[in-house]
Amino acid sequence: MAATFKPLVDRVLAGSITSKEDLHRAKVELCRAGVLASPPTDADILAAVSPEQRPLLEPILRAKPSRTASGVAVVAAMTKPYACPHGVCIFCPGGPKRGTPQSYLGSEPAAKRGAEFEYDPYEQTRSRVEQLKATGHATDKVDFIVLGGTFTTLPAVYQESFVKGCYDGLNGFISETLGDAQHANEVAASRMIGLTIETKPERFTPDDVAHAMALGVTRVEFGVQSTFDDVLHLSNRGHTVDDVRQATRRAKDAGLKVCYHMMPGLPGSDRERDLQSFRTVFDDSEFRPDMLKIYPTIVLPDTGLYQLWRRGAFAPMTTEETVDLLVSVKKIVPPWIRIQRIQREIGVPDVAAGLAVGNVRELAQERMAGEGLRCGCIRCREVGLRGRPFVNERFDLLRETYRASDGVEEFLSVELPHGGLIGYARLRLCGAGAFLRELRVFGQAIPLHEVPRRDWQHRGFGGRLVEECEGIARRESGHEALKVTSGVGVREYYRRYAEKRGRRASMEGPYVRIPL
Repeated sequence: MAATFKPLVDRVLAGSITSKEDLHRAKVELCRAGVLASPPTDADILAAVSPEQRPLLEPILRAKPSRTASGVAVVAAMTKPYACPHGVCIFCPGGPKRGTPQSYLGSEPAAKRGAEFEYDPYEQTRSRVEQLKATGHATDKVDFIVLGGTFTTLPAVYQESFVKGCYDGLNGFISETLGDAQHANEVAASRMIGLTIETKPERFTPDDVAHAMALGVTRVEFGVQSTFDDVLHLSNRGHTVDDVRQATRRAKDAGLKVCYHMMPGLPGSDRERDLQSFRTVFDDSEFRPDMLKIYPTIVLPDTGLYQLWRRGAFAPMTTEETVDLLVSVKKIVPPWIRIQRIQREIGVPDVAAGLAVGNVRELAQERMAGEGLRCGCIRCREVGLRGRPFVNERFDLLRETYRASDGVEEFLSVELPHGGLIGYARLRLCGAGAFLRELRVFGQAIPLHEVPRRDWQHRGFGGRLVEECEGIARRESGHEALKVTSGVGVREYYRRYAEKRGRRASMEGPYVRIPL
């Protein structure tokens, strides 16, 4: 350890520095005393300490703790620019004509990283993992997202090559085949606990589903945008509302998680129609996704929408109108939906018209707080994002049952009595079997096999949720096995789970099969 950092490290270990504010004051004090020439970055300090000290220092020195406060490290890689077969959506700023992946300006962080590494999946992955490690984040459990547009329209060979590169990047070496890379990742230091792809609803055929499952995909994100066909037509989306229904059912019947991208404020829509789209998504059993990303429509240069706006034929929602709509949506969101993101990572200077702020989610939350309300979506209830350290108190095991896509969904959650979501499981019961589609335990991500200190993970909550799912599948539905849509890197967890209970888990195609 660099000798100049020792006074800071000693104070953290002694407990006299317990927050970022304390750390900043100590850095300034030591600079004024001449002990430090300039304030070191937290990453510099972490790089200088011993492996034994690092876990003790990371809670204070970790940069942007929210990045892993949901229990996983999110890593994204961008595919190279390809054109969408259906043409160009009216709002889309990217694509080969611009030299960027579809729907991206090129100024977004992930797009910049993709271009920097010439869209090489291995290099993008290694770079991001090392960056997270250097800033104090555990990268044992990686939730991986493939960005760049309509993934399933890309050549199958490229899809396989790209995803293999992502596995290789996590493994730290290049395998000969995709299967070899997946097998290696089951016991790698950085394991892919989930793999997400993005596509359009009409581009998720039965063949696409089978191919996605072979790649190890666990979640698919559909660009739904609206539940009105005329709005989709005006935006040249190339799909219909019925395509959304069919794609959603295919995904869920395969045990996949489903996320919808919604775009309020498109041409042909208005506040009431936008709100009705969300009501339809929440209430109509043919939709009901597991997650949402809400991207309020903005006008970007060099788009069809920009030309409409210049002619005075389109007016985007104002910031105030956007906040008002978001509050209305948050008031009615079901407890089994997670609002993953609100607003694209596009800088305000790049926007020609529309949202004039970069923190619209926070503005909506502030408005709700002023009304004495709080959003009930999964993200807004997580113990990690609420900053709740582990406390040994009573917790409730809750169950919510709802119908979706001709099946029954069981949402089981572990929650604190006075608010705070510790974890949850999604069980789907349908003609194809009993599928454990998702298992999550929140709180700061901690390394595999590490004993928790004030953390929520590794305390048996996940196992308890799986047991509840097994009981429902066996006793109430008569199923003989539970099919787990498991990220490649979580297969070992389920094998150990079954072994501890005197059973043997096996692979059934892309699923981990646990006999009941």
